[in-house]
Amino acid sequence: MIAIVDYGVGNLFSLSSSLKALGRTAEITCDPAKLRTADQIILPGVGAFGDARAKLDATGLVPVLLEEAKRKPLLGICLGMQMLFDKSFEYGEHPGLGLVPGEVADLRPDLDDPALKVPHMGWNSLEIVKDDPMFRYFQPGEYVYYVHSFYAKHCAESTLGVSSYGGVSVTGVVRRGNVWGTQFHPEKSGDAGLRLLKAFAEL
Repeated sequence: MIAIVDYGVGNLFSLSSSLKALGRTAEITCDPAKLRTADQIILPGVGAFGDARAKLDATGLVPVLLEEAKRKPLLGICLGMQMLFDKSFEYGEHPGLGLVPGEVADLRPDLDDPALKVPHMGWNSLEIVKDDPMFRYFQPGEYVYYVHSFYAKHCAESTLGVSSYGGVSVTGVVRRGNVWGTQFHPEKSGDAGLRLLKAFAEL
């Protein structure tokens, strides 16, 4: 069973539907016992970092996630990926979960063209910089779907895949140990995204 963490943030239905389309059992839950018995855990998320972190803290699940990440595959998606890092500078400074070294910063100051739209929204090709079992069914350069205004920095050691936007090498996929993250939404990335989820479900 794949547990999808329910903490009041994220489009959980489309993610659950994608996993079920792959023939995987997925359960949307905030029950610590179910996170402990799951084979894999997915931490979704959309919106503002500080608000999402407060909601996650309110569930009491943070210690469970930190413990389970030592034992089984955990995937953070979009804001869920950003929360894996040490901290975020989105409207202040907020602590992350510290599972992946690095920080989350505003995309706008780093763009080479200030006229480019932020959020970075839409399809972009993903360049693989380090091979990984997550890419078992994925070809370099395939397109994935992004919606974000902030991105992960100072995390080269953990970066598996990047996309280029406005001269910025946007961190697309990261991994540290049992913990993976995608800045894009695999559940909204068509067949390529489904294949990434399939690979994660087999880890």
